[in-house]
Amino acid sequence: MSRAFVKEGDDNIDDLPERSISAHPNDVTREGLAQIETEVNDAQKALAAAQGAGDRPAIARASRDLRYWSARRGTANVAPQPQDNNQVRFGHTVTIIRDDGRGQTYRIVGEDEADPAQGSISLASPLAQALFGKRVGDVVPVGAGKAEILKIV
Repeated sequence: MSRAFVKEGDDNIDDLPERSISAHPNDVTREGLAQIETEVNDAQKALAAAQGAGDRPAIARASRDLRYWSARRGTANVAPQPQDNNQVRFGHTVTIIRDDGRGQTYRIVGEDEADPAQGSISLASPLAQALFGKRVGDVVPVGAGKAEILKIV
């Protein structure tokens, strides 16, 4: 069979791209910092296991992940929990009602800890950016529509 039709193995570690690091400030909650620490520890364990097995592709992946998470840990800024609920800030949980009647609640957290399906959004997300500095009763743009802030906790 011609080599042109044989798939190269996943062991071409030279083509493994670095994980991109956001240009946004790396503000995190205390829980977010703990998540980063867990990722660093997991990457260290994965690297040790891959080195023990002599698995070059796994070594490359684990090394890349360790570089990423170490960089994120090094730049992490644990933001204090807001002391008041007068206006939306990092760390707040905000309840909105969209103009189509859907109510949603999100906590504004760091980029690495955001999980919209679980009720947390990144501080860099368009919704968080629209909410920052706003108060209960304010209306903000959300996608193609609008939403009113009902509650800030």
